[in-house]
Formats: sequence, structure tokens, C-alpha cells
Amino acid sequence: MLEPQSTALFVLLMLIFGALTWWMLVTRQPALRVLAACLAFTPAMLFGVMAVNKYYGYYQTWGAAIADLTNQGTGAAPSVPVNLAAGSQLDRLDGSTIYLRQAQVFGYTLRLNVTGQRSGITRAVYVYLPPQYFWSSYKPYRFPVVELIHGQPGEPQDWINVVGVTATLDHLVIQHLAQPVVLVMPDANGGENVSLQCLNQAGGPQDLTYLAEDLPDQIAHIVRVQPPGPAWGLAGYSEGGFCAANMALQFPGRYGFAGSLSGYFKPFDNQLADPIRHVNPFGGSRVLQLENTPLDEIAMLRPGVPMPQFWLGAGQDDRLAMAGAEVFRQELQLRQADVPLTLTPGGGHTMTTWRAEVPPMLNWMTQGLAQVVQKEATAQSRKASVLAAQRARGRARSAPNHHAPIPHVPIRHGPDRHVPDQHVPDQVAPIQQKPAGRSPSPTAVG
Repeated sequence: MLEPQSTALFVLLMLIFGALTWWMLVTRQPALRVLAACLAFTPAMLFGVMAVNKYYGYYQTWGAAIADLTNQGTGAAPSVPVNLAAGSQLDRLDGSTIYLRQAQVFGYTLRLNVTGQRSGITRAVYVYLPPQYFWSSYKPYRFPVVELIHGQPGEPQDWINVVGVTATLDHLVIQHLAQPVVLVMPDANGGENVSLQCLNQAGGPQDLTYLAEDLPDQIAHIVRVQPPGPAWGLAGYSEGGFCAANMALQFPGRYGFAGSLSGYFKPFDNQLADPIRHVNPFGGSRVLQLENTPLDEIAMLRPGVPMPQFWLGAGQDDRLAMAGAEVFRQELQLRQADVPLTLTPGGGHTMTTWRAEVPPMLNWMTQGLAQVVQKEATAQSRKASVLAAQRARGRARSAPNHHAPIPHVPIRHGPDRHVPDQHVPDQVAPIQQKPAGRSPSPTAVG
């Protein structure tokens, strides 16, 4: 089948356009000329759309395009209110055994409308629960999380329909190349023509507060996951790559891992809508700009503050992104011994590059997150054992003694052995000698 980016499709469209153009030129009837011109417009338009799609590497298959354009890929997930008890109904979904069995095989995607208590922002958030979330063997397990930030222009479901992150994660887990995690994909900008770069806009939306504080706290109350901290990861591509770097350094205690795919490391002006305009996100404050520039934030981190582990990626044909990743990696290596950098051969600033970089990023990040969960579980188990032993010793010391100790009583021996008389406690009567002619009792033998 001719897929959206196949060369054969481009050749076919050119041939159709050429044939219709030739027909328009040779026909003598005006009505047929108009018809040929109208028909020729269709392959010409499709050729332009396909060319843009091929340049940006957006849709690889017709299924992905249809799912995105009809909003079937993720929109089929129900909208769930955010005030659910932690994990209560999400484990059973809607109570249907059929849905539960499907979820145990394919996982489940939820569409939430999450309101931030601090920021006051309400956005759509897609949450992917892997199949293991519904397995009985994982019932007590609190999953680590990877928060994924899309680029601009873009929307959160691009991670699923275009990048294919959920299918990639499941495939890697089956191959034992990744560990199961919950994926959280928020709307990072709140509008098609808006670019907030995950920053707190001076006098405007507090996007950073929403994405780094409000959202993780809400998700931790809704889904059976680890609380924000070392068991949370963060990744993004293009503008989302900048978001991942900046958010991780702004909140080093809330994220343990960060991945930047073709990201940049110095913010630009934000774009706001109604009307569309570009504004300085910091209101002209030099201090705020430095605090939100990843290249400067590394040097500003106080000694002893734990810094998230970073993974970097870029396409080799994307010179700007590759150079930025190299410089940022040099700065990181002043604080971290090994910072992975994946350069995709022939990759540009396209979805094709990010699809290629997602598998190694997930392999690295999910393995690290699982190790954090395991270490914390081991530490908690040891702590519980120590506390149990201390409580047991405390109970033993405070327990009443129902059996009085038997005092030591010196034994008086018979006349056939000379042993000096010893003092016998007044409260214990001395043992009497047996009558003569009988063998001494075993208790009277010295």
C-alpha cells in the first residue's frame, strides 16, 4: 500500500496531475477544460500536503493520519474527573470485564481534565496506563512516571498518534528493553497558536507551575504511581525538549531523570493569541531569564542539591539542535560523569528523528526509574524490619515477669564427704539428710 511518505505516491500524484493538465490543454470543449483544471487541482493540493508531511516526518501511515485527524487514537478514552480516589475506579475502569481484559493486554489511555490548584489552569491530559497496571501481580506496585511534553505546533496526542510512544513502550517491555511506567502527556500550551515554553508568563498563564507542580501532584492522587521525586522522569521534543531541561533544573527534587530530544537551552519570546503576538516571558527581568535558561541554571545550582540525570538526542542534519546538545552536555558533565548523547544519522528537526530517538531514551530512562523504585522499596523494607525488631525488644523489656527466679541454694553434703558448711538463705529451709541405711538422693550428691 502507498503510505503517506512513499516515493511511489509522489510519482503517482505527479503523473495524475500531468495527465489532467495535458487533457486540459488538448481538449477543445470549454466545459471539459474547466473540469480538467478542477480535477488537476486535487493531486496538486495533495502533492503539497504530502511534501510538507514528508519534510517534517509527521505521519508515517494512513492509520496514524486518520486517527489524529478524526481524534480516534486517544479521543476514544473516556473523560475522567480529577477528584477520583487514588486508583479507585481506574483499576476497574468502568467495571466491565471486557474492558479490563483488554487493558491487561493493550493498556489503557485516559483523557483527564486537570485543574491546577496553584496556577488555576485547566488543561486536557492524556495518561497511559501500561498493561501491567491491571495485572494482579502488580497490584501493590506504585509505578514510576514519565511526563512527556510535545513541541509547538503540536498537541499531547501527537505522542501517541505520531511518535507512537505507547506502542514503542509496550514493545520494549515485551523485549525486556524497558520497564513498565505510566506516561503522562499534558497539553503544554493550552492553544494551537500559543507557545508558552512551559514558563510562567509575567502577567499571564503560570505554565511552569501547572506542569511541574500542579499536574504531578494531581496525578499522584488519581493514579497508582510514585509521588513526584526521583521516580518521576521528564522528556520532550523541540520546544518540549527545552521544557524538559528547564523544568528538571527548576525542580530538581521533583524529577529524577530528564530527556531532551532536539531541544534548545535558551528561551525565546512566548507567543500569545487573541491577538497573536510575541512577548517577553519574563517581563524584561534579567534575573528571571537567567533562572529559566538551562545553560545558566546548571552553574546556579547550589552544591549538594541533587540534579536529575540527563539524556540528550538530536539529528545529525539538525545542526542547531546538535550544537546546542553538545554545549549543554559539556556543562552537564561538570556535575555528572556520564551524559548519554544520541545523534541520529540523517535526522533533521522532524518527527522521524524523534521516533528514532524515543526507544533508546525509554530504554535508558525506564530502567533508571525502576532501579529507583527498587532501591526505595529495599530501604523501606529494611527500615520496617529495624522498627519491628525495636518494637519486639521494647515489648520484651516491658512484659511482666510471671516466673520468679529460683535463688541459688548451696547443697549440704552427707557425712562421708567433708564440705565446709555454707550460709543458707533464711527464707529457704536446708535440705534434710536422708535416714541412715538408704542411698543418698540424687539431689544430695556433691
